[in-house]
Amino acid sequence: MTYTENLWLYFTLLFGIIVVPGMDMIFVLANALTRGRMAGLAATSGIMAGGLVHSLYGALGVGLLASLMPVLFKPLLILGALYMAWIGLGLLRSSIIVDHVGPADTRSNWEAFRRGAVTCLINPKAYLFMLAVYPQFLRPDFGPLAPQAAIMAAMTAGTQFAVYGGLAVAAGRAREMLVGNGKATVWVGRIAGLLLVLVCLLTLWEGVKA
Repeated sequence: MTYTENLWLYFTLLFGIIVVPGMDMIFVLANALTRGRMAGLAATSGIMAGGLVHSLYGALGVGLLASLMPVLFKPLLILGALYMAWIGLGLLRSSIIVDHVGPADTRSNWEAFRRGAVTCLINPKAYLFMLAVYPQFLRPDFGPLAPQAAIMAAMTAGTQFAVYGGLAVAAGRAREMLVGNGKATVWVGRIAGLLLVLVCLLTLWEGVKA
């Protein structure tokens, strides 16, 4: 697998995770509907800032492992792929429905930014996700890890901005697409789950073969 193919796989998995309706998406939408587009974009920026910190931790963890305990790199890759496949299977079996989007209780754009960042940073599942994902795509055989990590972090932030920022700008229409439209949100979750399983199986095969 080439480096370009590796990045496309990472983007596919990343997009599948971000597009699934969840707390981050509802937080952005609630701020946009309650206080306008700028509040929604401020919430999006906070989530992006938290995501960059997660990316940094993931890159540092993989870098330390690759330099200090390289023998554990492949087992971590395998465990991470199995964990992501487990998440994907859970999404395939799930029925994600957004019942309503309540009003946001933020009083300023700065508070929306801060709460978005804090919510992202205190989520332990996000750290586990990064530690599971990064060993699959941040590979020493593709060259120095720092440039790879920077590109993946930029891709993460850009995808968050495109998805959540798009919701903030089109808040009214986005609410119509999500709230009460159970069939659509269920299929979004299940398609995302299928993408996760396929990507993880492919990266697992590539990792074991390498």
